[in-house]
Amino acid sequence: MHRISHVVDELREQLDRPVFNPLIKRWVGLGELDYERYLATTELLNLQSPRSDLVSADELMFQIVHQAQELWLKLLACELVEIVGELESALYWEATARLDRAHRIVGTLTRELNVLETLTPDAYQIIRSHLGDGSGQESPGYNAVRSSAQGLATCVDNVIAREQSTLESIYQAGTRPDLKRIMEQLVDLDVGFQSWLVAHFMLVRRTIGVDKKIKALDVVSCEVRPVRLSKPLFPRLWQVRLELTSRWTREAGTRPGEPRSPHHQTSEGEPE
Repeated sequence: MHRISHVVDELREQLDRPVFNPLIKRWVGLGELDYERYLATTELLNLQSPRSDLVSADELMFQIVHQAQELWLKLLACELVEIVGELESALYWEATARLDRAHRIVGTLTRELNVLETLTPDAYQIIRSHLGDGSGQESPGYNAVRSSAQGLATCVDNVIAREQSTLESIYQAGTRPDLKRIMEQLVDLDVGFQSWLVAHFMLVRRTIGVDKKIKALDVVSCEVRPVRLSKPLFPRLWQVRLELTSRWTREAGTRPGEPRSPHHQTSEGEPE
């Protein structure tokens, strides 16, 4: 046992020292290389608590995942602002490309939480006692995304008005497939964002439990968390689905088992 502890101590000390890379024949970790300067790795890698201050072997993981989440949220908020600029300039292809990126960022946020799911309730209780009154509602990244999304939602309304269209006609008339594609990408983004919130809720559930008697560090009952999950980024895109469904009828369809009328095709293969 003593021998293993000695090896572990030595390996830990190595992590705190520069490493010689024989391929480039340079010392890495001194903060002198272009890669280190550009990414500010010296500052970045010192943003976590020093090993001597960690209250648990899991605390470093807990800190890094949350710090990474803040970085991704910062990027997501910035991307949403860029999308506003592209939509205002009618650069619709560029907007769809950036929406695809934003959706992937949200997916990364959700997948990162899988790492935190390895934290057992007893291990988290040790870390939790050192978090003060911290709450996810205090997250700068989360609030920045919410704010940027509000700006994007307003921009979407303005674009639809500028194009002399409505959400209902975009979905029903079929005359603006470019705008319909953007609307669906916004829904994809919203689904991804809400899925991230659900994943966070399940993380809370597996670490501290969810019950009216259990309160978060901000003294808010954990039971209110599902209410927060029901607030989409783009509520108008969800409302239009209700409006379309409310006007839906069975008149154009047939009951299962009954013969269906074939679509008459034009010479070009399009329905008449």
